[in-house]
Amino acid sequence: MKKFIVLILVIAIFAGLASCTKTPPEDVGSDIIEEPVDPPEIVEPEPEPEPEPPYTNPLTGLGTFEDLENLRPFAVMLNDKLEALPQLGIGSADIIYEVCAEGGITRLEALFQSVQGVGEIGSVRSIRPYYIEIATGYDSIIIHAGASEEAYDNLKKWKLVHFDGVRGGRDANIFWRDEERLKNAGYEHALLTSGEDILEYLNSTKIRKEHEEGYEAPLKFGTESAARLGSSAPDVRVRFSKYKSTQFLYDMESLDYAVFGHDRECVDGNTSEQLRVKNLLVLNTTTKVLDSEGRLKVAVTGSGSGTYFCEGKGVEIKWSREGRNDAFLYELVDGSELTLMPGKSYICIINPKVSTLTIEE
Repeated sequence: MKKFIVLILVIAIFAGLASCTKTPPEDVGSDIIEEPVDPPEIVEPEPEPEPEPPYTNPLTGLGTFEDLENLRPFAVMLNDKLEALPQLGIGSADIIYEVCAEGGITRLEALFQSVQGVGEIGSVRSIRPYYIEIATGYDSIIIHAGASEEAYDNLKKWKLVHFDGVRGGRDANIFWRDEERLKNAGYEHALLTSGEDILEYLNSTKIRKEHEEGYEAPLKFGTESAARLGSSAPDVRVRFSKYKSTQFLYDMESLDYAVFGHDRECVDGNTSEQLRVKNLLVLNTTTKVLDSEGRLKVAVTGSGSGTYFCEGKGVEIKWSREGRNDAFLYELVDGSELTLMPGKSYICIINPKVSTLTIEE
């Protein structure tokens, strides 16, 4: 019995030693190559669509987030002499009229549907009767610095709202002479105003700020250029006189015209950006020299011919206007209404007997 017990113990000892020296089992998973697991796909949320502007600027046809449609615009007389460059605020204007003043120089009449945030505007110069008549067609508040005697008579006789930097009363406080321009350009080229000053003064008065009932927006806009079937017009030049020419070069990327004047880029001094316009109109009319100073009488009522340029093409048009309180009406030569493309407009009014329109390929 003792021998049997000893034998059992010996077998147990050898079994334990064997278990201690046995090679551990191989890692079952050591030879399995795991496939890489792609991270879960992150689905980017769709960007929120830009909200559509609920209102329209009646001078450009472009959408706005501010209701401007019934507000009276501002017509500002801007200096266009070489010494006065760069003009300030011109890039914020919705419509620009260029017409000869006297002695071959031109003045610009810049129309702003709103001057909110425009900054400085100028330099501001004097007004003539035909500029007044252009402004009244938009029911504008007129901003100027001086006027011919006939223009002053008309402003008074027609009881027009105007802010004058030369003979004004409290309204003259919205103007100032810029020190840098006084030093480098001279007294007559230094008068400025600003959108903020204009609005602050206007809001302190009882001046009518909205159009009267029944007023209709003067311009019509469409979605397709009326000039698309016209002649190629990538380079348009209007030579007003020996002193001033204005050039419009079509940009195929931006689909608008870049403006040049005095053989240089027409730049807004507030932003240092070149002026660009979607619509260009050249209207033919008659003029008459009134005095030895070369002051002019320019017909801005009646009718005449012209050319409309848009998106690198030009087409003949006809214009008409019954009275100074009426809008310019534009037609194609077949008698159908001309609609402009949404955007800024530049309108040159010339006498084709003394000024020239050149279109280069």
